Parts: sequence; structure tokens; C-alpha cells
Amino acid sequence: MTKPPAPPVWLDLDQKALDDAYDQTVYAPNFAQLNRRRETNSAAVRERLGPPRQVAYGETRIEQLDVYTSSRSDAPILILVHGGAWRAGLARDFADNIETIIRAGGHCVIPDFISVLDAGGSLFPMADQVCRAIAWVANNAGSFGGDPQRIYLFGRSSGAHLAAVALVTDWSNYGLQGSPIKGAILSSGIYDLRPVRLSKRSAYINFTDEMETALSPQRQLLRIDCPVVIAYGTFETPEFQRQARDLADALETAGKRVRLLVGEGYNHFEMPETLASPYGLLGRATLELMQLG
Repeated sequence: MTKPPAPPVWLDLDQKALDDAYDQTVYAPNFAQLNRRRETNSAAVRERLGPPRQVAYGETRIEQLDVYTSSRSDAPILILVHGGAWRAGLARDFADNIETIIRAGGHCVIPDFISVLDAGGSLFPMADQVCRAIAWVANNAGSFGGDPQRIYLFGRSSGAHLAAVALVTDWSNYGLQGSPIKGAILSSGIYDLRPVRLSKRSAYINFTDEMETALSPQRQLLRIDCPVVIAYGTFETPEFQRQARDLADALETAGKRVRLLVGEGYNHFEMPETLASPYGLLGRATLELMQLG
């Protein structure tokens, strides 16, 4: 007897398909190789550029920024929010692609922040720390030769989610009058938490209704007031592709300035490598957004 199909849990996806759609390793079998390459390339970039200036934006040990500066003063700043499924990653291991920005005359800041595992399963502390890091840069840009009027945001994977949360943040809660962000690049991110909550990621994230609503940027698009570049690769999971397309469509419908980039043949871990070249998909888009090179 033929086994009946499993019932759909989200759209047309059954539980296994949904779990796989939020597990990058299923769709990127070379993930371990790419992660190792990222760490090795980050070390090589730090050797060429010199060690970053490390400054605290908060009181806990993890609340540190790696600040890489170009030779220019009054330069635009790219804040890079790293990924890691909300549970892994350190700033030092995500410097692999920033040389494109530094050589073109921009500064780059990479914040460290708490993991969801260390935050008791809550995403709120992570989002708050990312926003406090951005506020620190806005208030202290002059201390490293940056232009506080030209702060841009780049987020990858779960970092793209946190960057998108920053785009819809009420910055008066951080002592700022309006958003300090002049443009954002969101690569391979998650923008509505509902399907994530239904997936196996709920095993380590303690989702609540409040968290799902407050930290789903797609539900708060009217707050976004800067140009946004959204990108994904065609070898990413179907849900990561859909989330990117849905956000781009929603922003366009809302009359926002948005551009959708599709990386043909790239998986989730390969997409960020295109930032490393001024001719790469993300490298070209970032330099154009920052008006560099």
C-alpha cells in the first residue's frame, strides 16, 4: 500500500521539506569547505590590512566592534552583520570579503554579538546589540575617520535578518533622531519568522508571538526609508529564495527603493564571496550603493 503524503505545514511543504528548507547544509553540501575557506581568507585579509581596531559598544565581553579603516578620512562606513543561523560566528572570521570596500576608500565595521544559545533562546538580545552597535558607529564615526552621514549596512544569512530588523527599528529608543542607515544590502536572509517558527529551528529558538511579530521586518515595511538591495542565489533553499522575492515584491508594492539581485549558480555560502570582488554581484552592488570606486 502506498504511504499517504505527509500533510503540508507551510505553503506546500510538509514538515521534513520545511525543516530542510531552513537547513542550509541540505542544499549546500560543500558548506564545511566554504566555512573553512572563509576563516582562512579572513585571516589573510587581516594580515594584509593589519589588525582591526577593537572598541566596545557595550558593557558585556561580546559587545565589541572590529573597525577596519581605509586611508581616507570622512569616508563612508559599511557595517557588516555576520550570519551563523543566529547561534554561531565571530566578527574576526567574517573579514574575508571586506578588502573590496577598504581598497575603494570605505571603512568597515563588524560587530560581535551574543548568540541565541547564550541568550536563552531569544533573538531580542541579538537584535538589540546589533542596533546598539549601529548607534555607536553613528555617534562615534569621527573617532576613526568615518562620515556619520554615510553609514551603510550589509547583512548575510541570519545577519541579513538582524540588519533588516535594524531597518525597521525606532531609533529614538537608541537616542537617535531617525535612522542612521543610508542604504542596506541584505543577502540570503529571513524576513518573516512564521515559517522558521514552524521549522526545526524552534528546537533552539524559543519563539513567542511577540518575537515573531516584532522581529519580522516584512510586517513593518513602512519604517524603511533608504534604498535596499536584496540578493539570493539560485542554489539556495526554496524558502530562502522565496523570502527574498517576497520582501522585494512587498517593498516595491509599498513604493520603497528596492533592487533584487539573483546570483545564478550560487548557494548560500557562495553568495557572500561575490562581495570580495568589485566585479562580483554583491561587490559591484555595494560599491554602487556606497558611491565608491
